[in-house]
Amino acid sequence: MTDWLALCRGAAEDVRAVLVELPTRAAREPVLSQGEGGDDTTAIDAAAERVILARFEGVDATIVSEEVGELGSGRTRVVIDPIDGSLNAKRGIPFFSLSIAVADGDTMKDVDFGYVYDFGTGEEWTAERGNGVFLNGEPLAPQRPKERIELLAFEATLIREVADKAAAFDGIAHRLRIMGSLALSLSHLAAGRLDGVCSLKPYRSVDVAAGQLFVRERGIAIANVDGTDSFLDAPLDLTPRSRVAAAGTNDVCQQVISALSA
Repeated sequence: MTDWLALCRGAAEDVRAVLVELPTRAAREPVLSQGEGGDDTTAIDAAAERVILARFEGVDATIVSEEVGELGSGRTRVVIDPIDGSLNAKRGIPFFSLSIAVADGDTMKDVDFGYVYDFGTGEEWTAERGNGVFLNGEPLAPQRPKERIELLAFEATLIREVADKAAAFDGIAHRLRIMGSLALSLSHLAAGRLDGVCSLKPYRSVDVAAGQLFVRERGIAIANVDGTDSFLDAPLDLTPRSRVAAAGTNDVCQQVISALSA
């Protein structure tokens, strides 16, 4: 059987080496092309993806990655965001991550292993479906998100999107954080460090596939904001279809959805 944790840890070390090789903004931010996910592929994105794909070469799986799209034809799907929070990474802000999810099918509900590595703090988040969430190899402490939102994280944000939506959360959330990595924000929600997370533009599976397993393993609600499709049935591909909302309870999650839909 494939040792997914060992592969992911090796991938994190590979990306860490890339960060050393490209230490400055001038080295990291040149745009090389446009990725399959629709965003510009910068030097740091391309270098990180290159070493990760090399790490997973020979694995019997379909690889879904932000820049190259889909590779391979195995039943197992490995969903990779080499650097989630790449703008932070390019600018030297230490809040960005490697996100890897492994699934035995092609939807969110099929994800059975998740891995997120925070290159700023060195924290390693892992989960296996049905076995809980671990932080640096230890089970997460029992703290859950608060039942009223003290800290809400906005992700995938432009200034005009924040201006359009922030006022709708008056009375729902006390304070707002905009941190720049959806994978890490979902990880912090799972640990009860945040009380709610939402994206202001449609997410891609590479951004959330690992983090959503963490929150679901903790019994935290996560849902699509747009359309009628269930979050659990969301495909593990690169097509953005809906914004996402997550919070400690279904009722609070619905409050977030209502505010985003206002």
